[in-house]
Amino acid sequence: MPRQEVSLPDAFNLVLGKDWDNWPPEAGLLVAAYYGDIRRLKEIAKIIDTEGKGLHDTLANTHFLGTYALHAACDSGCMPVLQYLVKDLKIDINKADTMRGFTPVMHAVLYGNLPALRFLVDHGADVHGQHKGLSLFHSAAEGGRSEIAKFLLSKGVRIDAESSLLTPLLIATYRGYPSIVEILLERGADPNERMNDEVSPLIIALKHSSMPCLKLLVQAGADVNGFGSYSPLAKAAEKGLTEAIKCLLDAGANPNVPDTFGRLPIELAAEYGTWEDVELLFPVTSKIPTVADWSVNGVISHVYMEVMQLEDDEFVKKKKSELKRQGADAFSKEDYLNASVFYTQALKVDQFDATLFSNRSLCWLRLGDGKKALLDAMKCKNLRPKWGKAYYREGAALMFLKDYDSAYDAFNRGLGFDPESEEMEKLLWEAMDLKTT
Repeated sequence: MPRQEVSLPDAFNLVLGKDWDNWPPEAGLLVAAYYGDIRRLKEIAKIIDTEGKGLHDTLANTHFLGTYALHAACDSGCMPVLQYLVKDLKIDINKADTMRGFTPVMHAVLYGNLPALRFLVDHGADVHGQHKGLSLFHSAAEGGRSEIAKFLLSKGVRIDAESSLLTPLLIATYRGYPSIVEILLERGADPNERMNDEVSPLIIALKHSSMPCLKLLVQAGADVNGFGSYSPLAKAAEKGLTEAIKCLLDAGANPNVPDTFGRLPIELAAEYGTWEDVELLFPVTSKIPTVADWSVNGVISHVYMEVMQLEDDEFVKKKKSELKRQGADAFSKEDYLNASVFYTQALKVDQFDATLFSNRSLCWLRLGDGKKALLDAMKCKNLRPKWGKAYYREGAALMFLKDYDSAYDAFNRGLGFDPESEEMEKLLWEAMDLKTT
């Protein structure tokens, strides 16, 4: 079902109470427009028009909570009032409301009123404008309005219009609207697009357990092995999505790609999923050296014992400390790959240790993988948002990726938490020089 906006009368009921007789006349005017009562609309307009400016000026300039009569008619899709205001009174068809800056066409899209939208477009309404970073197509995707989406495309609205918000494909996937996802993919939307180098449509479909969207994305060529430290198969196993696991494996997903914390899909299936998921993954998963009994039962028993051990605080503390020491020793020998492995193993023990992400971020940087370094730095920052080193790691990764503007911002924020860091200050000036050249 498309997402529904709160109706104008219901919104007024919440703000003004249910006794309409005590409402301001401006509110009554909008309700009359909403319900298509032209006679009542004219009567209230005459009451409001104490200076004798006439119907046009009164109906064009009277608003309540930022909404005008034309917007109210578009909200309800009342064609007689819409025709009266536009054709008879010649009210500005592109006039924005004063609360959200939405034009009449945006109101028609938000409330799913295709006839009203057609009428507005036929009479010259602009369908290409942005409304506070939101295009009409973004709004159609947000509401699951597939017929409106098709109509907008027929009028030349671009699916890749720039926006400060998510792309239409990410929005439609997040909301779980396969009809919109299909339209976008057919029109050339990139199934591998990413936001902030972290979120892809496939990952969103898995997070929200949307199998119809996931299948469409896979059919369109979405990368089933993900990117950076994001493993779609691991996410499907963690959520116990058996059909998603089958779909991803059929499309060639690698079952030996771990998640951020070094856990393989089969391990996650054993911990979070079902016996069926472990059976699906077992024949295609490489033997895990630490699992003595390499069988479906053996994997499940091994993971169960690991989980039980991780409930022992003393064991966790000792295990993490040992892995950290091994990682530091490998790093000191410039064996950055093995150091990253030890830190990954430590994250399996404690996934909330920001220091581990910081250390592994530096390993990735020394190995020349700026994207993985940035992902770990951002995880580190999310865990400890007031730790200067987290911003230092983020800035260093961004410098490697030649995003000097963002690197400067990261170092600048980091110095706010660690003003004594000479190395960070040095890199701040370096980033500032590079971003201006």
